[in-house]
Amino acid sequence: MSDGEVHDHLVHDAVGPPITGLEAGATVGVGINSLLVLGVVPILLGALVDEHRLTAPGIGIAAMIELLTMGLMTAAAGALIKPRAMRAIGLIASVALAVADLATMRLAGDAIYLIRGVAGAIEGILLWITVGMIARTTTPERWAGVFFTAQTLSQLILAVILAIWVMPRYGANGGFAALAVASILGMAPALFSPDRYAPLPLAPGEGGGPPPRGWMALIATVIFVAAGGAVGVYLEPLAHQAGLGAGVARTANWTSLAAQVVGGGLATAMAGRVRYFSVFIFSSASYLAVWYILTLKSPGWVFVGANAFAGLTGLFLAPFLVPFTIEADPSRRTALQSGAAQLLGGALGPLLAALVVDDRDVHGVVWLGMALLLVGLAGVAALRFTRLAPTPAEA
Repeated sequence: MSDGEVHDHLVHDAVGPPITGLEAGATVGVGINSLLVLGVVPILLGALVDEHRLTAPGIGIAAMIELLTMGLMTAAAGALIKPRAMRAIGLIASVALAVADLATMRLAGDAIYLIRGVAGAIEGILLWITVGMIARTTTPERWAGVFFTAQTLSQLILAVILAIWVMPRYGANGGFAALAVASILGMAPALFSPDRYAPLPLAPGEGGGPPPRGWMALIATVIFVAAGGAVGVYLEPLAHQAGLGAGVARTANWTSLAAQVVGGGLATAMAGRVRYFSVFIFSSASYLAVWYILTLKSPGWVFVGANAFAGLTGLFLAPFLVPFTIEADPSRRTALQSGAAQLLGGALGPLLAALVVDDRDVHGVVWLGMALLLVGLAGVAALRFTRLAPTPAEA
């Protein structure tokens, strides 16, 4: 291969051949389709409560089910499915996701849980395609940052459209219809994504699963992410308890997404220049301060500003979860499951939150989030300060 041909490639893989710029961009687009719902799920589920199609505890249960099935499917695909024929898989999954979103428009109560679980499983398949590329690159935190930034920018655009034009007129059904349209548009990047990836290497005598330290890193990731999931999904009820209306909650949602774009951009720019553990410490301190503010009777601008800062912090942190898992397991098998662990954490948080709230008081999610955050950070620190020396093969 000539030098000119090398420079034509945008992604230089640590595992497998390089990927062209078009393929890399399309793969990011597939992942955006899989996670688009996460940027608007608080206002969609909050609207279902306002329309008496869901209860306040049901917010946590519905979010948990969708994230749980998404995470389990991403993990199962990474462990069991060979990365072949991914374009066809992406096309079929995009259409199926649109059908699930449209079906949600006609449902209420327990049926919401079922259809969002189906949607989550489909989204997990789409996410697997993108995670497979990120885990194989030489600078995974940079590509995770690109992905998270692009994903969040897309979520921001959708959240603004829903908050200003769609949901005030059409309610929750308008939001799910918009998601269905986005899923159909997601067929385009699926057509241009790589059709296959190279297999990840295995050391002699090793299976395909993560080693013990890798499992510890995944558990720490689940707990840490669960903290944010527990608090974030109750955005609208927290606004109501602060004496604020649904409009403030929707504004807080899209301004948080705007700040997340900035956070993801900072993470992408600082990839390779800052240690992941320093980012974990900064993010934890920021979350604790913001979540305490959410328990106060504050004016709307304070509530919106606090959520915006939390959004910036969250997306600044997210790409550094990948190098954390690679340090724990240099084979990258754990990194391949990092996305699934984050989704499972996002599911666990709302599930636990549903146990500490009722229709009158949701402040329990804040104290729950703080406790989970500190436990997760302790797990990250334990792995960080008990690093093993690299083996000759890893070196």
